[in-house]
Amino acid sequence: MVLTRRLRRRRQHGIFMKTILLLLTVLSITAIAQQTETPADQPLERTDKNSQIAHAQLLEKAKKGGIDVYFLGDSITRRWGTSDEKYRSFLENWRQNFFGWNAGNFGWGGDTTQNILWRLENGELDGVEPKVIVLLAGTNNVGNKSPTDAAAAKAKAADVARGIRAILDVCRRKAPQATIVLMGIFPRNDNLAVMPVINDINKKIAKFADGKKIRFLNINKKMAGRDDKLLAGITVADGLHLDVAGYQVWADALKPLFKKLLGPPAKEDHAPPPTGDPSNAK
Repeated sequence: MVLTRRLRRRRQHGIFMKTILLLLTVLSITAIAQQTETPADQPLERTDKNSQIAHAQLLEKAKKGGIDVYFLGDSITRRWGTSDEKYRSFLENWRQNFFGWNAGNFGWGGDTTQNILWRLENGELDGVEPKVIVLLAGTNNVGNKSPTDAAAAKAKAADVARGIRAILDVCRRKAPQATIVLMGIFPRNDNLAVMPVINDINKKIAKFADGKKIRFLNINKKMAGRDDKLLAGITVADGLHLDVAGYQVWADALKPLFKKLLGPPAKEDHAPPPTGDPSNAK
């Protein structure tokens, strides 16, 4: 009798655990499907706890003010000006290049255009009033999977371009006095088959620039060869995220623009201190 009860309990526990695992799987698949199916020009919240905490930290950073140059993007942007210890050399490079221009970093890892739109619509640019916004977005929409055919590649490029256009529109609405430096999406070595999509996107978004309030800056020829493959040392081992050499190429392209728009860097810097990945906090 006792043995039968124990077996029954074990069986019930096993069923319970399988049900939990199934539920978690369904939720994960649903989240991925939602991310994939949401058009690139529609806001989409990141619901994971780490992203929620990071959003709260960026809201606090925005409220502190003192930001003249507002960097906006995903992990490629985030790593440059983060307090994370493992990216210390990137932060040193950031300070060497931008100290005195009051630059604030509002990049977050894994963000698509949809996620960036959501962050902007939920306070991260409110009241900041930057003089310059540097925008790099869209590589996470492209991903590293080869397009199934030419039609799919064309549709992907059009969708991502609409997403970037939507981000520009929100930036113009929330910071009408700012000059926006719109970066072309960088090449990625993790799958060169996606480069035609990236190149198509860059051609489309170049047309958004008016030469005044929106400046388009494509530095891919300085980062990659004629085959669109990034040069050695530009990225870390993953072939996507920039290493110090890559960030320096980017900085060298930005600094003449900053000098023209803002004048030479001051001897003091009033931007808020950098934030990092909340999951790394002890």
